[in-house]
Amino acid sequence: MLEIEQQALLNEQTEQVQTLADDKTKIVQELAKLVDARRNDMFTRGIKIEPGSMETWLKTHTPINLPAWHEIRQLAIHAQHMNHTNGELIQVKMRHNQQTLIMLHNATHSANGLYGPDGQPSLPVSGRILNSV
Repeated sequence: MLEIEQQALLNEQTEQVQTLADDKTKIVQELAKLVDARRNDMFTRGIKIEPGSMETWLKTHTPINLPAWHEIRQLAIHAQHMNHTNGELIQVKMRHNQQTLIMLHNATHSANGLYGPDGQPSLPVSGRILNSV
């Protein structure tokens, strides 16, 4: 999903980015529930909730599950990296949009603005008709 989000950001597919953001929110909520359940289970088993404790417990009790745990950890690291990169892309686009808005605001509010509030050109009037001598 994060790879799809990145492509949507790069291709400026705003609607798809919004849909993906909504989907991500739901997934994060589900992941939070799973993390809480895992922590509760660890607590009831007397496992300290600290970095490396899950791996230590797996090595001792169910070493066959250790490769799956390592894969989960690698996927989490990859997801963090992708999410960070996508966040940076969003920041770049927001800065660009802000700069564009400032430029447009300045152009419309300056004495030499290209367009007036009615959307019509606000060029200085010389009293001369174009294409006339």
